Parts: sequence; C-alpha cells; structure tokens
Amino acid sequence: MFNPEVASNNQLKDITERLNNNFDIGIIAYLFNKSKIWIILTFILAFSVAFLYLRYSQPIYESHAILQINEANHADNILKIDNFEGQTNDLATAIEQIRSKVFLKRVVEKLDISANYYSEGTFKNNELYSQSPYLIKINPKPGIVYGQKIYVELNSQLNGGILKIGGKNEKFQVNNWLKLKDFDINVYLNPQMTTTYIKELLRDNKAFYFIMSDVEAVTGSIQSKLELKVMNESAKTILLKVKDVNSAKSTDIVNAITEEYLTYDVERKSESSRSILAFIDGQLNSVYNDLKTTESDLQQFKKENNFTDKDLLINSDMLRYTSVEDQLLKVEMEEKIVAEIQANISKNKGIDIYELVSLISGTDYENSIRDVTQSIQKLLLEKENLLYHVTPSSEQIKQINYQLENQKKLLLESLDAIRLKYKTKVKNLLEKSSDFKNRLNKNPDNEVEFSRLSRLYSISEKYYTMLLEKKTEFSISKASYVSKSSILEKGQGLGAKVSPSSRNAILVALLVSLLFSVGLVFMRYLFHDKIYTLNDITKYSSGNVALLGIVPKYSSNIPVSQLIVDKNPKALISESFRTIRTNLSFIDNTPGSKIISITSTISGEGKTFVAINIAGILAFTGKRVVIIDLDMRKPKIHRGFGVTNNIGMSTILTNTTTVEECFNDSPMENLKFITAGPTPPNPSELILNDKLDEVITYLKSKFDYVVIDNAPIGLVTDGIATIQRANYPIYVFRAGYSKKMFTQILDKLKNESNIKDLAVVLNDVDLSKKIYSYNYGYGYGYGYGYGSGYYSEEDNFKRKSKKKS
Repeated sequence: MFNPEVASNNQLKDITERLNNNFDIGIIAYLFNKSKIWIILTFILAFSVAFLYLRYSQPIYESHAILQINEANHADNILKIDNFEGQTNDLATAIEQIRSKVFLKRVVEKLDISANYYSEGTFKNNELYSQSPYLIKINPKPGIVYGQKIYVELNSQLNGGILKIGGKNEKFQVNNWLKLKDFDINVYLNPQMTTTYIKELLRDNKAFYFIMSDVEAVTGSIQSKLELKVMNESAKTILLKVKDVNSAKSTDIVNAITEEYLTYDVERKSESSRSILAFIDGQLNSVYNDLKTTESDLQQFKKENNFTDKDLLINSDMLRYTSVEDQLLKVEMEEKIVAEIQANISKNKGIDIYELVSLISGTDYENSIRDVTQSIQKLLLEKENLLYHVTPSSEQIKQINYQLENQKKLLLESLDAIRLKYKTKVKNLLEKSSDFKNRLNKNPDNEVEFSRLSRLYSISEKYYTMLLEKKTEFSISKASYVSKSSILEKGQGLGAKVSPSSRNAILVALLVSLLFSVGLVFMRYLFHDKIYTLNDITKYSSGNVALLGIVPKYSSNIPVSQLIVDKNPKALISESFRTIRTNLSFIDNTPGSKIISITSTISGEGKTFVAINIAGILAFTGKRVVIIDLDMRKPKIHRGFGVTNNIGMSTILTNTTTVEECFNDSPMENLKFITAGPTPPNPSELILNDKLDEVITYLKSKFDYVVIDNAPIGLVTDGIATIQRANYPIYVFRAGYSKKMFTQILDKLKNESNIKDLAVVLNDVDLSKKIYSYNYGYGYGYGYGYGSGYYSEEDNFKRKSKKKS
C-alpha cells in the first residue's frame, strides 16, 4: 500500500537533493517549455504595465544652475573696517541658507506661484503654468480654504465666464474684481497669448481649473523638490537642481533661486552697516543740537564779559587748567558711555552688537573688549543659522544661549573694570583742576566759566566730526556691497525630462519578467514530483529494477485501453511493444507457459492499455495468449474490446460460470480475453481464495501466455499474490502523471513481497519534448531516437509526398 507520510518525507528529501546536486538540464528545459504560456503572458503583462506607466504617469522635469560663492568685500579691506559678520559664510552655510524656508519663501513671493493652473484630462491632469489661457489676481481673506479645485469656464466672447467653487457657480467679468466670501478675485486673459490661440485651447481641452495654495505649503513643496550639492569645493561652486511636473516652471524656479540669492547675499552683508549708520544718524542729530547750544552760550558769554582769546593765552595757569578740564571732560564722557552700555545690557537682557560697536568706536578701551564682542558676534551668527533648521527650544539653541550669557557676564565684568579705571582718573583730574583754580587771581570765576564753555564746544565739535567720518566710512562700505557670488550657469530653456524613464521602465519590465520566469521554472523544478524518464525511476528507487522499455505517446487520443498494435504494426508505438516483448526474454527464457502480471500504483497510469497491447504483440508471434481482468473494482478490459461485462472472473471465482463460458474472442486469432464480470462486494476475498490458483493453472495448460490485469496496488493489495506468482511481474508508470514517490512501492515489492524479477514499463512518453532528448538519447539502444511520429512507414511516405506536391 502507498504510505502518504513516507511519501511526504521522501518529497522533502527529493527537494533537498535537487538543491545540493547539479541541476537536471533536461527537466529544466521541459518545465520551461511547459511554462512558456505563463512566461509569454508575464512578458506581455509586464510590458503592458510599463507602457501604461509611461503613457499615463505624470512626467517630471529637471532644470539646473551653477552658483559660485564668494564672501570677500574689498571696500572693507581698503577702509580697514572690521568685518563683523565673521568668516562663517562658507559653502555649507550658503547651502543651508538657500535650502531654508525663510529664503525660499522670498522666491515663492517673487515668482507668485501660489496659484497653479491645470487642464483636466481623462486619465491625468496637466499643469499649464504660463500656458494657461487665463491668469488670476487674488486677495485671500481670513478663513480661506486652500487646496480646493476652482473651475474656470470662459465664454465664447472671452469677456467673462463662470467660476465653479464647491458646487456653486459664480459669474465673473474678465479684468473685473469679483468679491466672494473667502477671497476677492480678478480673472484676466493671458497677455502672452492671442485670442485665437486661447479659443483653440478652450476647444481642445476638457476643462480648466486652478488651485490656490498657502505660501508656506508652496515653500515646503519647493524645498522638497530642490537638490543642492557641492560641485567643486576649491572653486566654491554649488549645483542646484529643481524638479517639477512643468518643464518651464522648473527652469523659472531654479533661475529665481540663484538670482534671489545674489540679492539676499547683498542684503545680509550690508545689514551691519545699515544698523551702524542708523545709530550714527541718531547721534549726529543729538550732538549737533548740543554743539549749537554750546556755541551760542560761548558767544553770549564773550559778549557779556568782553572776553577775547588773547586774555586766556596770557595766563599759563589758565591754559594748563583748560587742558586739565579738557581731559576731565573726555574721561567723563567715556565713563558715561560705559555706564550707558552697562545699563542698556542689564535693562534689555540682550546685546545689540552693531550698536555696541558703534558706541565703543574710537574710545581708548575699544581694544580691551574687542575679543569679547567678536566672540558674541560669532555665537549670534551661529544661532541665526541654526534657527533655519531647529526650534528655539532645541538643545543646540539652549547651549548657544548659555554661552552667550557667559560672554555677557564677561563683558559686564570688563566694563566694570574700565569704569573703575575712569573713576580713578576723574578723581585725579578733579584734584589738579582744583589746584589750578585756586591759583587763578583775576576774575577767576569768569575765566573758569569761559574755559568750561570752550571745552564743551571743542569736545562736541570733535565728537560731531568723528561721527561724520564714521558715517562716511560705513556709507562707502555699504555702497560697495555688490555680491561677489556669481551665476556661472543659468537654467536654459525647458527642463529635461527625468521621469518616467522609458529606458528604466523597459529594463524593469524585462527584469521582472525574467525573474518571474526563472522563479516559476525554479519553483516548478523544486516541487515537480512527476516521473518523466526511466532515469527518474532508477534514480528514486533504491533497488535494481529491470527496465523493459517505454511506450511512446500516441498521436491522438486513444479510446479506453484499446488494442492498437494490430492497426499500425509498423508504427513506432508497435515497435516499442516489440522491444518490450524482446526484453521479456532476458528476464525468463525457460520453456513453458508464462504468467505476465501487470499492475500500477493508481488508476490512470495505463496498465490495462499496456496489458492489452503486450498480449497483442505476443499474439503476433503465433503464441496463444489470454488476458484476464482482475481489477474488479474498476474493470476496463471489456471496454477496450467493446464487449459486455455480464460474466467474467467474478462469476468464475464464485462458481457461477465456467472458464470456457467466459472466453471472448479478440480481433486477433490467437488472443482471447476474460472480463472482470460484475463487481462483487468482496473482490479481495475472491482473488485471494484457492479458486484463482485453479483458474490460472487451467489457463496455463491451454495458453502460452496468461496476461493478468491487476488492480492498482497503491490503493489495494489484491494484485500482490498474482505478481508474486508471475514469471514476468510488470509495474507500469505513466510519464508526466505518476509521482516520483510511487517508486518506493518498487522497493517494497522487492524487499517485503520478495518479488525478484520485477520489471518497469514507462507509458505515455512524449518523445517530442526536449526533456527526453536529454535523458534518452537513442532510447537505451531500443531504437526510439529515429522519430517522434506514430505512423507506419507507408503513412509517413504518403504524408511526405503530399507536402512535396
């Protein structure tokens, strides 16, 4: 009996062996040929998908430009003005600035691309950009819903139309403002197009609509489409790439980014000069008013007291006194500036570095705190760059804020030390001033007052002059800020198409088809469990089994188990049975009557067909042959010969009829057969009783060969007894139908049932398949290599003659 559990284990073992051993090229070729319809369908499907992908997917276009970064400012170098921006604006900084949303938002506002124009198609929509027949001006109101489709239908006169917004229709006039709930809109015709061309567009397209997007959303979209990379670090060049669904739009965006960066670069670099100039202008107004007031007071004093400059030059003590007073006023002024800086820092909790620089410019302590101010400036720039990418509450910003607080404390301590120094100096100068004042005899009060007014006027005049000089320097520096960065290459024409790629789509389709085809054949190779060749039988059975031969596939469908060797005795299939007949003599060539017992594993393997035609080919030699049908559960002998099955072996074994009464004549003179008879309720018991032995002994006495068609022993064990008794036990497999696991029954019959001369016939072999050319060659010397047709030589000759005519 067939054991499914053992068969399953053998199948897993078979898969493992196939992976470990060399691949069987013949089986692979056969499976490939068997799978060719699926392979062809896979190629057709894959390339159809590729065609649809290329036809209906949205094209993506790419434009590029090259930007060279240069941070130098020659005017600052000539005027020897400190560069308060530091030296941090390298390529990495430029890339991050261009990629930042703050910068890209300027580009979006410059291009005015918040409104996107589309034409609606059956399968895909196309963005028109500048090729839209109409354009819009829109003033959004609070609460506007972005992202909705707004259809525009222009009338035939092109002077108005209808806006379709969320199921509502709103009439509009071209070039007139229409006030709606969410926005005010003005629709006007594209000035770059003629009315004739616009009418052609309206006629050729299904519908037109536009979508309003938030500036932030458009900025984010451009940020995702923008690609930046360093081309040459030594030359400081950056490659910018922009991808978009519209070719002209991609070019405009990449050019707008490069041009806007030059403008942004100038604004950023001149920011410090603008801040300093604004502070200087404020100081100039204040100092100018003080200067005018002091000058007026001095003139009034001279007039009232008849003072001249000569009066002061006569007295040397007065000159020295005046000098001391000048020094005192200067020191007091600088001490006042330091106090103002400290108060400003403490009050505002922050540092305006540009205002600080302008305040300390030209003072004696300028160099003392230069290092601290530069450190603060560097940290502020670093913080500004980080805010493009992180939030103010991030750890990086917190770390920089901590460092700024430390620098602020250090600055305040330095200012405290400077202020203490000035207070000491003021004290000393006051003592000297008091000494000189006591030694003045003549009108000391008038002289002192005159000296004080003169000193105030002189200081105010010097301070005013210094501010004018600084304003001139920074004005020249600001005017010289022309961006040194340059556009080496602009985006030209329309963007190049980068997706979908026809080449990539075809390659992917080809690769998927090949992988699927190889995978299909490989999986079929791993899991195919059918017997195709005699080599499969010898490979998967452990015992030595005699190979009687193969029975080729018949050229057309055969009626159930029909005798065919008598119809085309010269055909290849008849020749194969002759070979089997010849090979039987090598198994047992002793004289006397012989029993041929034929079985298989399951029904449908062709054992009855083989039994009938082996009997027929033996009858051709003049031998007396009888066939008996012992497959009582599913008898077929009577169907093969076209007779009834009213009596037969079942009636003989139950003593209902005699053997002589059950003989049937065949179309061949020496061939008789006995059908199975009516199906009994106990076929196994009938076959295993002694009556069967008597019948077989009787038949042997009357015939040279007794051919027994047994039931499949993979399902029932009825036929084992007759196979053990047979001179020629034959086991039939069917190519492409019988499973490899069936070969285990051969080992079981030989080892457990002690059937020594068991032989194998492989039925229904299709010699036209490539697998057999690999595994058979010329059929083990049996003469199966000379053709794949199954006609007689006369038929072949007639067919060739018809083809020639």
